[in-house]
Amino acid sequence: MSFIDVVDLSSDDECGHLNVKAVKLEPGVVGGRIQQKENKVQLVKRQKYETQCRRQESEENRSANALSTGKSSSRILDQGQSSVDDTSLPSTSPTCSAPLCRQFWKAGNYDDGIGSKVSLQNGKNYLHVHPLFLHSNATSHKWAFGAVAELLDNAVDEIQNGASFVLVDKTTNPKDGSPALLIQDDGGGMDPVAMRRCMSFGFSDKKSKSAIGQYGNGFKTSTMRLGADVIVFSRHLSNRTLTQSIGLLSYTFLTRTGHDRIVVPMVDYEFNTSTGTLEILHGKEHSMSNLSMLLQWSPFLTEAELLKQFDDIGAHGTKVIIYNLWFNDDGDVELDFVSDPEDIRVSGETKKIDTVPAWKTMNEQHIANQFHYSLRVYLSILYLRVPETFNIILRGRVVEHHNIANDLKFPECILYKPHCGGCVEGQVITSIGFLKEAPHVGFHGFNVYHKNRLILPFWQVVSYQDSRGRGVVGVLEANFIEPTHNKQDFERTSLFQKLEARLKDMTWEYWDYHCGLIGYQPKKIPRAPVTPQVSSHSMPHNGKQLVMPKKSSPAISGTKAALGRAEQSISKSQSISEIGLRVKRKEHGDIIEVEKAKRQAVEVANVTDDGHCQDIQPLDMTGNWPKDQEAVNLLQENRKLRAKCLEYGKREEEHNLKVTQLKTEIEEVQREYERMLAELESLSTVKDENNVLI
Repeated sequence: MSFIDVVDLSSDDECGHLNVKAVKLEPGVVGGRIQQKENKVQLVKRQKYETQCRRQESEENRSANALSTGKSSSRILDQGQSSVDDTSLPSTSPTCSAPLCRQFWKAGNYDDGIGSKVSLQNGKNYLHVHPLFLHSNATSHKWAFGAVAELLDNAVDEIQNGASFVLVDKTTNPKDGSPALLIQDDGGGMDPVAMRRCMSFGFSDKKSKSAIGQYGNGFKTSTMRLGADVIVFSRHLSNRTLTQSIGLLSYTFLTRTGHDRIVVPMVDYEFNTSTGTLEILHGKEHSMSNLSMLLQWSPFLTEAELLKQFDDIGAHGTKVIIYNLWFNDDGDVELDFVSDPEDIRVSGETKKIDTVPAWKTMNEQHIANQFHYSLRVYLSILYLRVPETFNIILRGRVVEHHNIANDLKFPECILYKPHCGGCVEGQVITSIGFLKEAPHVGFHGFNVYHKNRLILPFWQVVSYQDSRGRGVVGVLEANFIEPTHNKQDFERTSLFQKLEARLKDMTWEYWDYHCGLIGYQPKKIPRAPVTPQVSSHSMPHNGKQLVMPKKSSPAISGTKAALGRAEQSISKSQSISEIGLRVKRKEHGDIIEVEKAKRQAVEVANVTDDGHCQDIQPLDMTGNWPKDQEAVNLLQENRKLRAKCLEYGKREEEHNLKVTQLKTEIEEVQREYERMLAELESLSTVKDENNVLI
């Protein structure tokens, strides 16, 4: 059966390139009964439709004859005329015209002119997938870069087959000079069977647990989201058999010819080692019909131009060319190739950030903002790990891998083991910290990866108020939850909801204990009121409240006296918590001084007109920082770490001393060895002289 027959695109290989399976249903009893029940109106419509199909088939045959007798250098067409099966592929356009509507979100509105329903043709039943499904299926990608990432996933999955690079670049449609998107890799490529699976929906050969693709739908959704048409070239070498396959998935072709089903023309070649030539597979008649469609609706005019596309693929690999790219609402090509010659940007989508003027440039140029509009920035964080042997090349320059975890200061690693039904579903280690630019940047959120692939970049699990949570960023790889089909979100399962709640708590906890390190005032924890023990001769040393006795001195002198006694009380009642605070501040280079905090605590004293001081509230250390026991633990841990560092330093000095001694000994041995060689040479000379005298 020719692949250009009516096809059921209900399968796909997520291998990064195309799949389709032809499905033909023979007439049965049910079909016969339905045909007997057709009324007169339906019969008239059916006869009109069959007449139109025969007319289109006649036009196709005439076009095929013209192509086969013309000046084309096509090797297939020169081999004779072929008849198309029962699918009637009209050849009404000599070139690959652009789609009627160039805006993606409006391109799904068209009338096929025949009727969007499955009908009988020549007494046979067919299972159809309407072309509108290509568009509606692609709407899962709200973001153009998400579609590009899908195509790169296919290349990354080919690393296990020897892929060393994936190339993303701009190319040109030779028929009209319009820009097109090129994505090429040197992976294992696809044989004819794999190519058909790739063009189909739901088929996936990716059984590896580490493979990113799994749904068998990514190639169709991504290519149709970026442009109306895509042509694929793939070369595969297996068991000393070299095959070349070309496939065309054209939304333009289907809509302009009014098809009510998806038709995918493909041509396959096999290299004959004995003759050194390429031979056509799957029958010359079918291949000629398919090739005629390829030449009419692809960017290439002759078979020779098609085959020339394999010249830079090498022994194996795949090349994808997406053309007739979609426009945005302003009438510009959605992918901007002009603004930056080394990047691809989203046209007209640069976001301006409203913040302090001194911080404006820093925020707009931050990676958390740029990845929305710059493909180079997005690809730099798309994968958590990239092998050194593999490169992503964007417009001629290698994309430098960027690990967001390296952008964090005061980082911590937190282990989380989600439970479901009493069982541990997995574990994930989250790296969390402040962005290096905090508090000058307002970005926050978690970067969640799945099987090495970024799914949620800077996912904001909290909406900070009063700056609580500002600048807190985390990185984690969650393989125990499943991503959605477009790989831009996760399925909203109970495990996902538990993860979301845990990350939210993690953000609050980290902020409350560390915000003072970047200059924010720690939030005070509400405390129960304490009744002070008032004394006319002394002040309480409980760290809760200071009560000053009334005096008849002037206001200024009373205030000075209150300040002196308050500072004396604080110094005497200095707690372990404050000591822990000082240690922590010293290690992180914090500029907040305890003396400044003391003054702030004492300056809250209320002085009455007659010079009497009322209740004075000192600095509440226990309300702002960890409890005393936690501070003690921190000090102990700090001492242990310092002791270890000293021990390691001593060991290093000892090792260095030993290395120096060994070097000295080796040099002495070397000198002794050279001296002995010199003596041996002198003895040998004397012996030779004695032999001569004898």
